[in-house]
Amino acid sequence: MRFRAEQRLRRQNDFRAVRERGRRCDCGAFTLWWRQREPAAGETTPPVARLGVTASIAAVGPAVQRNRAKRRLREIFRRHQDLVPTNCDLLLVARAALNRLAYGELEQKFMDACRKIFPPANA
Repeated sequence: MRFRAEQRLRRQNDFRAVRERGRRCDCGAFTLWWRQREPAAGETTPPVARLGVTASIAAVGPAVQRNRAKRRLREIFRRHQDLVPTNCDLLLVARAALNRLAYGELEQKFMDACRKIFPPANA
């Protein structure tokens, strides 16, 4: 599946809403914030899960490291977006340890967190 433009958190208000009204899960190398979103009035398109990724200079390091951390987190979301409900906003906040871990480890941490937060309907 692709990571389409409508799946991105873009506005500062959206990021703020996830942090202020959402819940948090510590995943070690990153923090996962999530918030169930109410459908907008008059919304005609089906809801999609949306993602925002942040990486600060203080937590991750210079631009090369921040960009790598964000690329890895976006790719993990893209590959496993089926684990996230369609009416949910996610915010992934990178930490310093993120670039030191293997991609497989990060992927497993994300999948474990999603399964814990959003248990499958048939389980």
